[in-house]
Amino acid sequence: MAKAKKQEEVKEVVLEQKIEELAPEVVKEKKTVAKAGKRSAKAVAEKDAEQAKEERKTVAKELEIEQADKPKVHKPPTRSKLERASKKYREVAALLEIGKLYDLKTALELAIKTSTTKFDSTVEMHINLGVDPRQADQNIRDNMVLPAGTGKLVRVAVLADTDDAAAAKKAGADIAGLEELTNKLDKGIIEFDVLIATPTQMAKLGKYARTLGPKGLMPNPKSGTVTTDVVKAVSEAKAGRVEYRVDSTGIVHLGIGKVSFGATKLLQNAEAVLASIKSNKPSSIKATYMKSAHVTTSMGPSIKLDHTSL
Repeated sequence: MAKAKKQEEVKEVVLEQKIEELAPEVVKEKKTVAKAGKRSAKAVAEKDAEQAKEERKTVAKELEIEQADKPKVHKPPTRSKLERASKKYREVAALLEIGKLYDLKTALELAIKTSTTKFDSTVEMHINLGVDPRQADQNIRDNMVLPAGTGKLVRVAVLADTDDAAAAKKAGADIAGLEELTNKLDKGIIEFDVLIATPTQMAKLGKYARTLGPKGLMPNPKSGTVTTDVVKAVSEAKAGRVEYRVDSTGIVHLGIGKVSFGATKLLQNAEAVLASIKSNKPSSIKATYMKSAHVTTSMGPSIKLDHTSL
């Protein structure tokens, strides 16, 4: 029996060898199928995913060829900002000539005419300076009193001892005194637009720095809000003291009054602002200092100034 079985195995081996010699492709396919049958579920899934990916690529190429054969459809251009604006805005914008540079006086007169709001709009100046704010000497910053005021009702608070607080109150301060002010700050109540403090009282504002700092209300010697002469500081704040500083792109943004001021008062304020900016020109600036300037009102069109004549 054993001998007969061995002879059969030898016959099978010889038969397989002959088949491999005569039809190698059949043997190869048979081996591949057998090997595939032994693959894990993960390997089969990976193979299917790869095949699906190839099919998607083929479909994408066919779509791309199909789209290329189609005629291109012309899309209408997006409407400009002026076309998307209100009817009233478009009417006043028609008073301005496109590309024209205006002198300061004419620009302010046009700003008044092109104000579209029902409320008393603020007239703003935006001046692009050729400075690098990252450089300490080119970080332009200053405070000044506008000759005609700002037109805003400014609420002033003063942190000082008893005598200075009484003097500040007489000068027009809305809140004055240590106890009155700190009680409101403890409750998170801020009922002032400008905070003035004497140097000796500054330490007491330390715990309120996180509240006052982000709002720009923390007293600062550079802005004239840390001083021993509280009467003068209150008077200037009420009269229209403003502070300006270049932003990260080197532009000064500043309100110079209200539309109701009229062109004459606005011109006085604008000239005072320009004089202040010119006086703060860094000595390291050799190229153009004032690159461009614009005048506008709240929600009104922008008027470009002839900055070379300023």
